[in-house]
Amino acid sequence: MQQADKPKELFDRERRRRFRDRAFFRAQGNDFVGQIMANEIFDRLSLVKRNFNRCLLIGQSGHYLASSLRERGIESVIADSGFASVAAIQGIQCDEDRVPFADHSFDLVINVGTLDSVNDLPGALVLTRRLLKPDGLLLASFIGAESFTTLKSLLMQAEGDRVAPHIHPQIDIRTVGDLVSRVGLTLPVIDSDGLDLRYREFDKLINDIRDMGGSNVLNGNIRPLSRAVYERAKEMFHKQSDADGKISEHVELIYLCGWAPHPDQPAPARRGSGQISLKTALNKPKTDL
Repeated sequence: MQQADKPKELFDRERRRRFRDRAFFRAQGNDFVGQIMANEIFDRLSLVKRNFNRCLLIGQSGHYLASSLRERGIESVIADSGFASVAAIQGIQCDEDRVPFADHSFDLVINVGTLDSVNDLPGALVLTRRLLKPDGLLLASFIGAESFTTLKSLLMQAEGDRVAPHIHPQIDIRTVGDLVSRVGLTLPVIDSDGLDLRYREFDKLINDIRDMGGSNVLNGNIRPLSRAVYERAKEMFHKQSDADGKISEHVELIYLCGWAPHPDQPAPARRGSGQISLKTALNKPKTDL
């Protein structure tokens, strides 16, 4: 029975674990969107001019990233809410908002492809900040709200008056920016990139989403996609294809970076400490070059 003072969770934890296990059995953590995010995260890490010793890798791309980090002398612990991926590499099964690690256990946390379906996202970010040693770094990426607009439109048209969600809702970039600052991570950087994908087959689009664990994990009674609706959506997919027989789909990838607080980090100037007004600066006469 749901406790009166405990809010209902948005996502079904058990359903999420099952879908992540299914994704691992299908792609072994090598789904192409996850690989794109993991490669971008590693490129960004390569630009950071400091040494890290121990990293918590969250998500199924951890299998791929662990070997790359090992080459840099960084020890890794892999965690995921699904059982299959962590069992394959002796990792830790846990949800991101219920991690079982002690405070200040890592100087680096990398999370790929999971934060869009965490029940308590603020809590997960707070826990991440606590896991990090002072001046430790969080790098994360996940699919944003401006994703799969073509597929969502096709499914809505195919279902007519009985529309039901079949892909869980994602979070938008502005909300992420507000959360990162609110939970106490410093020097935050949040940006996004877009993938414009071209599909010839409807089935391939659906399979790619399943490979990344992107099916609907909302709580409550979920109405499965019926065969009739699937076939109608598939028919509309082909009718809307262009002269090349393909249709475009967009995937938004959100990236975030934040640091655990440390006294030696750069800090913004104290409000009111400026020595010149903005009006004066803007009206300053131009000098000849």
